[in-house]
Amino acid sequence: MTDTKRAPSYLQALIPLLALILMLGSSVYLFGEDSSYGPNQIALLVATAIATLIGFHNHYRWEEIEKGITEGISVALGAILIILMVGSLIGTWLLAGIVPAMIYYGLEILDPSWFYAATCIICAIVALAIGSSWTTAATLGVALIGVAMGMGMSVEITAGAIISGAYFGDKMSPLSDTTNLAPAVSGTELFAHIRYMSWTAFPAIVLSVILFTFLGFGAHDSANLSQLEVMQTELSQIFNITPWVLLPLLVLFALAMLKKPALPSIFIGAIVGGIWALLFQSELIAELISNEGNYWLGAIETVWVALSLGVEINASSDDLSSLISGGGMGSMVNTVWLILTAMTFGAVMETTGLLQKIIHGILKMVKSTGSLILSTVLTGFGTNVLTADQYMAIVLPGRMFRKAYQEQGLDPRVLSRALESSGTVTSALIPWNTCGAYMFSVLGVYPLAYAPYAFFLLIVPILVVVYGYTNFKILRLEPTA
Repeated sequence: MTDTKRAPSYLQALIPLLALILMLGSSVYLFGEDSSYGPNQIALLVATAIATLIGFHNHYRWEEIEKGITEGISVALGAILIILMVGSLIGTWLLAGIVPAMIYYGLEILDPSWFYAATCIICAIVALAIGSSWTTAATLGVALIGVAMGMGMSVEITAGAIISGAYFGDKMSPLSDTTNLAPAVSGTELFAHIRYMSWTAFPAIVLSVILFTFLGFGAHDSANLSQLEVMQTELSQIFNITPWVLLPLLVLFALAMLKKPALPSIFIGAIVGGIWALLFQSELIAELISNEGNYWLGAIETVWVALSLGVEINASSDDLSSLISGGGMGSMVNTVWLILTAMTFGAVMETTGLLQKIIHGILKMVKSTGSLILSTVLTGFGTNVLTADQYMAIVLPGRMFRKAYQEQGLDPRVLSRALESSGTVTSALIPWNTCGAYMFSVLGVYPLAYAPYAFFLLIVPILVVVYGYTNFKILRLEPTA
């Protein structure tokens, strides 16, 4: 095999992408919302093999491709460590009653006179606490849909409010896997990414709440809130709910505001959560201890299990049980698996020049910062449409546009915000995307029906593009000698 490498053609660059699209579409069709739990990973690896064969055809050696894979995966190693640590934090925060307390106090603000706006705010609080829009929608969202039906209110608007709040909380939470993935792909730091993203996220959620308040005019003044009241009552029975329980949350927020690194900050939060569990939830821990003997040894074992494998707490309903159970490093293994295979595919596409061939055609249309950000947003949305996976919609555009942002002297946070504003938030708007299919399965509202009311998901991409064209809050790299 000669060392003279041939430049790939557009057809060669498109073949792995088309194969991936076909396999991911088949994966979603065959496995539904379970497609991200193995089938998508296999599809990514097969597409990686196809890209590798094209690289061999163009005289790339395996050693070069393997080195590219290693370097590509290394980009995500920081995020992987954080994601694993987030699993530990969720486990101890559930055991300590921190997440249940946030849910409990969040339900306090529900008022039938502004039901849609309250739904959005409550889901934002819960998603911020647990870092998951999916869990929020599948538990609290289901209850709120039931309340809306009982009140005779629009389930489409309610679903839009649930998803708007859930995705805002997800994006602002350092516990979210996609919020960790975007800065890792872009080359920036987690908390810096969250702070910068707040310039679009907070105006978008404020506008969303205003719109939901307007839509709520004329809503019924009397409503049956028994479902939520039952949830509150049971939370207070299972956990010792007190404002003091929320102190670890303030510790984590303080570390974020002080711009401390994410990994040690989250580790500290997880350890403090375990200590808080021992101090405030002794009765619950006593019920969870697997063997009778020394209480403190059993309690330490329970906290240890929460850090590694999570917690399983039984409630009167499966929905509530799933809301207050989970966490642990083990719960993040599948996400890590998906990230590794996606980064492997992107690395091979980049190493063999196939990704550069695709981006070359796109960048011909880029004339300014605004058009670069617009191209990123459209590519993220298009990736969501074609690959049906939000992780792909972050990783592929991130790999494609990273160098272009550097060449224009833009800070990596500009790219990470654009990736989140397209790859993540638009995923629930697409019926065949895993996120859209999941929301339909748990809320019972078709994505195209709630899409006009998912205001946060619609406003954020518009804001980030407007900021790009107006040069508002666009960070640039400091010139180097």
